[in-house]
Amino acid sequence: MSQTSEFPHDRLRDEVRLLGALLGEVIRDEGGQALYDRIEAVRKASVAYHRDPASDDASELERLLGDLSLDQAIGLTHGFAAFSLLANVAEDRAGKRRAQAQAEAGERADTPEGVLKRLAEAGVDRGAVRDLLSRALISPVLTAHPSEVRRKSVIDRTAAVGELLDGCDRDGIACDPETLKAALRRQIVILWATRLTRASAPVVQDEIDIVVDWLRRIFLHVAPAQLAEWRRLLGAPDLTPFVRIGSWVGGDRDGNPNVDADTLRAAFRSQARAALGFYLDEVHALGAELSLSIDLTRVTPELAALAQGSGDASIQRADEPYRRALSQIYARLSAAYPALTGEPTPRPARFKAPPYDGPNAFRADLNILHDSLVRTHGAVFADDRLARLITAADVFGFHMATLDLRQNSDVHERVVADLLKVAGVCPDYAALDEAERLAVLARELTSPRPLFSPYADYAPETLKERAILQAAAEALSTFGPQAIRTHIVSKTDAASDMLEVYLLLKEVGLYDPADAAACPIQAAPLFETIDDLRAARATLERVLAEPSARAVAEARGVQEVMIGYSDSNKDGSYLTSGWELHEASRALLEVTRAAGVRLQLFHGRGGAVGRGGGSSFSAVLGQPAGTVAGRIRVTEQGEVIANKYGEPEVAQRNLDALTCGTLLASLGPQSDAGYSARYGETAARLSAASMKAYRALVYETPGFVDYFRAATPIAEIADLKIGSRPASRTASPAIEDLRAIPWVFSWSQSRVMLPGWYGFGSAVRGEDPAELRAMAETWPFFRTVIQNMEMVMAKADMAVARRYAGLVPDPALAERIYASIRAEWDRTVAAVLSITGQDALLGGQPELDRLIRQRMPYVEPLNHVQIELIRRRRAGDDDPRVSNGILLAINGVAAGLRNSG
Repeated sequence: MSQTSEFPHDRLRDEVRLLGALLGEVIRDEGGQALYDRIEAVRKASVAYHRDPASDDASELERLLGDLSLDQAIGLTHGFAAFSLLANVAEDRAGKRRAQAQAEAGERADTPEGVLKRLAEAGVDRGAVRDLLSRALISPVLTAHPSEVRRKSVIDRTAAVGELLDGCDRDGIACDPETLKAALRRQIVILWATRLTRASAPVVQDEIDIVVDWLRRIFLHVAPAQLAEWRRLLGAPDLTPFVRIGSWVGGDRDGNPNVDADTLRAAFRSQARAALGFYLDEVHALGAELSLSIDLTRVTPELAALAQGSGDASIQRADEPYRRALSQIYARLSAAYPALTGEPTPRPARFKAPPYDGPNAFRADLNILHDSLVRTHGAVFADDRLARLITAADVFGFHMATLDLRQNSDVHERVVADLLKVAGVCPDYAALDEAERLAVLARELTSPRPLFSPYADYAPETLKERAILQAAAEALSTFGPQAIRTHIVSKTDAASDMLEVYLLLKEVGLYDPADAAACPIQAAPLFETIDDLRAARATLERVLAEPSARAVAEARGVQEVMIGYSDSNKDGSYLTSGWELHEASRALLEVTRAAGVRLQLFHGRGGAVGRGGGSSFSAVLGQPAGTVAGRIRVTEQGEVIANKYGEPEVAQRNLDALTCGTLLASLGPQSDAGYSARYGETAARLSAASMKAYRALVYETPGFVDYFRAATPIAEIADLKIGSRPASRTASPAIEDLRAIPWVFSWSQSRVMLPGWYGFGSAVRGEDPAELRAMAETWPFFRTVIQNMEMVMAKADMAVARRYAGLVPDPALAERIYASIRAEWDRTVAAVLSITGQDALLGGQPELDRLIRQRMPYVEPLNHVQIELIRRRRAGDDDPRVSNGILLAINGVAAGLRNSG
């Protein structure tokens, strides 16, 4: 495929050109010269349309698209989608090189060395850093939210292309041009012949397997390596793990009827298979390596006792105490494997041994080996394979990832009402006001009597929820307290929503009225909508006034609260969401401080800016003063997982960025409080104006829902087989009932990106430009808002959006609403440029601007083909190839935009 002339002469340009040329050869060989020529014609016409939609060259685009046969459309779409995937590989490699160069030059504060230097300049010594990290919790939480449209097979192929190019960097042999081209061409042929879209929707087990694969391939290796590096830099070999990987997959049942007790058990079995399988392989490898003979070395008494007690009777290992000890460790792991995973051990031990009852005993045995090696042979064994295995066991235990539970408060209300009614305690719990509900719940939480009777009849929903919590109790008993820590309650708007969770935990023996502090699972409210965020202070105050919730929080030392970026954005605009989250976080901090516990915020962020996306490092630094304090949890969703953790080097860099942001926000100069006081009134005024403008369009404009459903591929996205849950919470077509992910994803596909900017232009009209510029220059919160908005607007295209508006059956409605969107777009662009002092969007970020601009000539043809195929489908063409082509185009656009969901 041809390249634009806009690329500067650098390695990124050369790699994009190389991969594009190889893909072009493959298309000609595999698809034919005619397909290649048509791809080139559409690309050139698309570029002309981008430059001037009214030009004669641009009008050629309509003719080309109208003349496409279905097979041509699919071939063309497949080609552009494949190119976007390959260009992403080159871009990621350029990002790695840039990050490495900046780190070596000391320009980055999001690296361990950079943040320690920055903190030292602020008067913070390494002792303070060690102290904070010793009690810190930094937790990326992997979720199955469906904005990852790539199949694993596709991700594997692009990863293979990246590995070949990385190998070229590492050694000269792989850099022989012809050898490299042949190897790359092989992978590109496989990619070209690989179906890019899923043939069927994934079930929950598929989502479990995908997340476990990331845990096994990436996090099992990267998290221990990251911890080891921080231990080395801080001179703290005993620094406890502060990064804990979390997961929602198998425990998040909010709106997903497919999650039940069996999926929760399956999630833990799958995670345990990955963890124990890794441990068994590592112990086996250590057994091959540690061939030290007792005749040639000394050992500690503890190691001698462990070897003596081994069931390994091999005469060949009689003088090899480390191997005999490892044989015993392997046998005990092997015995534990079937009970924890439900499957036989892949490579059984040679002799029987009692199974480990948990990871503590396993780590204790490994520590005996390590201590003996270090005591007798010194530092050469201080940071070796055995040390890394111990660190992995510290971080992952036998459960691998901490699994969160999540459910909607409405479900809890119905289940509690059913239990109370059948038990004869309260005939109509749902009819009670909040004070009456709290009184009933508080009374029941002090009573040892269970409500549930195995002989009574209950609603299926009640039995299902009870079974899930029973499975959670089993998991805690089997895997220990790190297996499940939190039960998140969606749609929290009252204190009773929290107490209902504790009552249900009581029913399965996890909440003991005689010792409430011992409850292993904490109920955490999720404040999602604007109204919920504004009421968060009062709600949490009332929660912590209840003895049950207060006892759990005091025992744990923290009260976790989740705040949702997606629904608050859909509810009130990007700017309003950001400000209300900021102010709710400050209010929640005041509540927890007054209650004598720490606040632990869980940020429910997505990939797109409209769902809280953007730089994690900048986002953490933009948090209100005091709200981080060494503890932060963040969701990592959909395509973000592959983009941020797709390979070990990138994954470690992103874990470090989250760690560094946490350190700076916790220990660095606390400037937010001053800026919030100085500019808070202005920010609140901007927020109110933004929300007014946004809601006037989205919720108050007649016909807007019809416009949205016609001018975006929302209906087609519902058919894209990318997740196990429905696009809407109910059958209602209302925006309120649509999940935030398809809402944002649809606007991204149509290139409007509306959730990431709409309302800002109206909000700043009449404001003092000098004050706005000062806010953007000095206030991390506002600066992050502007930077993220710039990025998402740079990916928007109003000319392409107008073509999507042409899909609306009513031309008058299409013109009226598109005109409103376009007018606000013009206002917002002008406002951002005025604040930044730039001539164009991303004028202050030339590297990002270049990356986005070089992508668009290959993304926009996919938009145009998508529009043409949607038009045919909605006109009644039910040929399966039409739907397949649309889904392929959606896949390609998402790959090109990168953070669209």
